[in-house]
Amino acid sequence: MKIVTANKSHFKYADVICDTIETSARVRGTGIAKRTPEYIKKKLESGDAVIALDGVKFAGFCYIETWENKSYVVHSGLIVHPDYRNQGLAKQIKTKVFNHSKEKYPDAKIFGITTGLAVMKINYELGYKPVTFSELTRDEAFWNGCKSCKNFDILERNERKMCLCTGMLHDPKEVERKKAAKEPSWEFKAKLAKLKDKFFHKKD
Repeated sequence: MKIVTANKSHFKYADVICDTIETSARVRGTGIAKRTPEYIKKKLESGDAVIALDGVKFAGFCYIETWENKSYVVHSGLIVHPDYRNQGLAKQIKTKVFNHSKEKYPDAKIFGITTGLAVMKINYELGYKPVTFSELTRDEAFWNGCKSCKNFDILERNERKMCLCTGMLHDPKEVERKKAAKEPSWEFKAKLAKLKDKFFHKKD
């Protein structure tokens, strides 16, 4: 099994990706925005997607979208082919696209909205936290993408403040702030080391 950043050589998988996403949503009975093969190909070509392949057989997929001048990143279309489910592949794909996003868009907040408990669990393990929709992008284009979801009327009735989906967010700046607060700076560590050295080697 290989999980790689996608490119134009993967165009031949666009149709099966769309079919797998749509079939999965229908089986689960959950709302999901529809994707077209043309849209998926754009993501493949731009390097904003991750694909899992078992030899030449399609196994899984996830792609990246950016909003508000790349200040927000969202992972969409996370899917595992039925032949490869219950093997931990979704988590591997999600981890791969998460790390790829941090490298390509290091300053962006990474978020997602989902009804899937499995995806929520993976997001939590990667460092996401549940948030209100007000903390997510305000880009109209993102929310317009929900129009093809069968639950869109719920979102609209609640003035886009809540829906059946749960919002989750990973803010790299917040992570760094927490890390800095918990860990001593290198200057402090250096001074502490000198003090220890002076204490243990002082002469009577």
